[in-house]
Amino acid sequence: MSGPEREKPGEFPFTRGIHPEMYRTRLWTMRQYAGFGTAEESNRRYRYLLSQGVTGLSVAFDLPTQMGMDSDHPLAAGEVGRTGVAICSLADMERLVEGIRLDQVTTSMTINSTAAILLALYVLAARRQGADVGKLSGTVQNDILKEYIARGTYIYPPRPAMRIVTDLFAWAHAEVPEWNIISISGYHIREAGSTAIQEVAFTLANAIAYIETALKAGLAIDAFAPRLSFFFNAHSDFFEEIAKYRAARRLYAHLMKERFGAKDLKSMMLRFHTQTAGSTLTAQQPEVNVVRVAIQALGAVLGGTQSLHTNGADEALGLPTEESARLALRTQQIIGYESGVTREPDPLGGCYYVEKLTDEIESGARKYIDRIDAMGGTLAAIEKGFIQGEIQNAAYAYQQAVERGERVVVGVNRFQQGEQRLPPVFRLDPAVERQQIQRLRDLRSSRSAEQVSSRLCNLERAAQGSDNLMPRIVAACEALATLGEIADTLRKVFGEYRES
Repeated sequence: MSGPEREKPGEFPFTRGIHPEMYRTRLWTMRQYAGFGTAEESNRRYRYLLSQGVTGLSVAFDLPTQMGMDSDHPLAAGEVGRTGVAICSLADMERLVEGIRLDQVTTSMTINSTAAILLALYVLAARRQGADVGKLSGTVQNDILKEYIARGTYIYPPRPAMRIVTDLFAWAHAEVPEWNIISISGYHIREAGSTAIQEVAFTLANAIAYIETALKAGLAIDAFAPRLSFFFNAHSDFFEEIAKYRAARRLYAHLMKERFGAKDLKSMMLRFHTQTAGSTLTAQQPEVNVVRVAIQALGAVLGGTQSLHTNGADEALGLPTEESARLALRTQQIIGYESGVTREPDPLGGCYYVEKLTDEIESGARKYIDRIDAMGGTLAAIEKGFIQGEIQNAAYAYQQAVERGERVVVGVNRFQQGEQRLPPVFRLDPAVERQQIQRLRDLRSSRSAEQVSSRLCNLERAAQGSDNLMPRIVAACEALATLGEIADTLRKVFGEYRES
């Protein structure tokens, strides 16, 4: 058992945290995931949250943006600005970040299939602000594998999609060296119904696939591994969650050192963002979600997260209101400034129960990774449906336990309340979609169609060959090609993925 007498925080294999002092010298980055409607509306919310003490932006994009469709695409009807902000062009990105110095704030962008396009737009917007692009700091999720496993917002087949991911790795290493090039996400795996062990195992199996692809592309392990980051879920089983983060750190450190031969200690440090569990929030008695979020956030902090988002109490009903987003932020601030848990790195280190759970989760995750290796790796396991099947079985078992009353969900299968008055729900103005479409049409009529066509042709030729796609994507964005046009150019070459 790895106890405090044998390992200190900040020492390999980082079970007890990646920094010797942890939160004594610097708290985690406090984020509030936000984005809706137009770029201007989202910009107002970001500036409000910054004024309330948020220390990092976290951008949500709408489904058309995630799927590589412009706002006027027929399939985008009714979805523009609904689950996040609509971004179709450089003009939209500039409106999104207006008045926010991008070299003075860290930004996390939850985007995968179109991550390369959104990062290109963000970097161009920073350049136009006069920012030092080399000092831009933040994260682009860029985790396409979990889309095939758990979420479904994929565009291209897995293998060309992996090429785009690693092209971004190589380009960002040279152009934005402080940027986290991927956030390998267990969050959505857990939201789909996985267990804690499966969340760790499948997330690290995905990491192995990305690392192997990058190595095959000629990148050196210590050149890109320090900029890898992770994204985990914070569920309500308090001690299990704390142990989960510790186990993930230890297992990752050993994988990087022993499997991939990393020499730089930073390559072995698992740095991660956490979000409280949206799937645990209930529409019944929504005010009780405040308690769930607080417990989950405290577990993430005691587990050593580097960054945290806390969900709004009303998110089972709709997008969070300004008031619920503020209360969610205050939850983090009370933990950070009032609870006293930040005085000691890994305060539960050495606790018999936590150490036992840490060992059990690490062992269970290793067994899954060994099974995936035996199948030929993560891509093969996805193509065979193994990972998806394991998650589906876990989700079914959990739901059966809830329905039998073996797992208690307060307000749902026990301690129900009669008719209740629901809080105000955020409503999106339907005019948002019309406004966004008109702006898109105005952009297309005012730009140089010849320049856009030329740069999209260059991108198509690069996709047909082996040149890095990122410089061509940046050039197309600079010419005011739209996100949908760039994605469609790549669709012509790579095709679209259809799940069998």
